Amino acid sequence: MAYEIPVTQARAELAELINRVVYGGERVVVTRHGKPLVALVSAADLERLEALAEAAQPSEEQTISTVTSIGSVPPAGPGAGHRRFGIAAEHRGPDAT
Repeated sequence: MAYEIPVTQARAELAELINRVVYGGERVVVTRHGKPLVALVSAADLERLEALAEAAQPSEEQTISTVTSIGSVPPAGPGAGHRRFGIAAEHRGPDAT
């Protein structure tokens, strides 16, 4: 769990908070009116967070490799007599069989 501290107190104790993060391995959450504003984390933690965020974003080169089915979407709601069509597709990665 992170150590929480109000922003007014954090201003006065910034050097100590930095030491807690760097040398104590703690994470510090600075709050205002009891709500989290920012977090102080080590540079190593920040690198890990950035790597995770980058890995979670799909690559621009990622494409759908296979369309497994195509079907019509049944009409719904008022005026259902009008025929509407749609495509249902399921993406399976290259290792899927």
